[in-house]
Amino acid sequence: MIAETIIPWVLGTLLLLTLIMLISSVKAWRELKRSPYFFLRQQAEKRLQRYSSTSFVLLLMTMAFAAYAWRTPQDTIIRVALLTNAKPPEEEIVALLDRRNAEAESLVIEPEVVNVVDVLRLDSDASLATPQLPAEYDRFEPTADLNPDTALGEILFSTEITDNYEAKNPGRIFPQGFFTLYATFSYDAMADGMEWAWVWRHNGVVVDGGNELWEYGDNGPGYIFYGPEEGFQTGEYTLEVWVNGELLTFGSVIMNSAAALSGN
Repeated sequence: MIAETIIPWVLGTLLLLTLIMLISSVKAWRELKRSPYFFLRQQAEKRLQRYSSTSFVLLLMTMAFAAYAWRTPQDTIIRVALLTNAKPPEEEIVALLDRRNAEAESLVIEPEVVNVVDVLRLDSDASLATPQLPAEYDRFEPTADLNPDTALGEILFSTEITDNYEAKNPGRIFPQGFFTLYATFSYDAMADGMEWAWVWRHNGVVVDGGNELWEYGDNGPGYIFYGPEEGFQTGEYTLEVWVNGELLTFGSVIMNSAAALSGN
């Protein structure tokens, strides 16, 4: 009875999510076609791929759930026969049942307490270690040298950005889950032809990144985004931005729902 009640809601939710992903895919496709800049086209192409894949997965889930919901119902009613002439339980069995019931009542389950300080404490040895640029993100030979005054600004993390690539409500603590994390920064004295790379790490392990030759001008705002298919897991996510093999800026965020809800 309960299954029959929730089936329409689950199907409706899956269909709604599929429609949202399809609309997002169309929007990303329009941005890909209309954007005059390579940097923006590349970001739009990644969003299009992610939204399209998610739409396809949601569509498959909807079809599978619909097939499951429309199958022939099975009789799950438990039928019990009443034995009028059954023998009463022996005294030893009654005593054993009473003892088990007493032990079960004596058990006290303590609620798990999340210590936010322990969650946010970073490993000091790991933070002092010098990061290295992975070889898979060092594939190009730069055609422009690094200027003495080349600089990348502080990285700000947020779930939304403005049309001017500014972070909306930046923070360092976010709940784990499925969303897109934007990293905005400013750059000065860059030159087209420099090799640059961005590397995402989760608890020190490389999980994503990219590498290309710079072609976005001398200065201005920029952003990088990341939305893992498996969702953000509990722990520390770090972003490193390298130029010509040198680490020019980096930042980190903590993914923990308890810490985010507590406002720390």
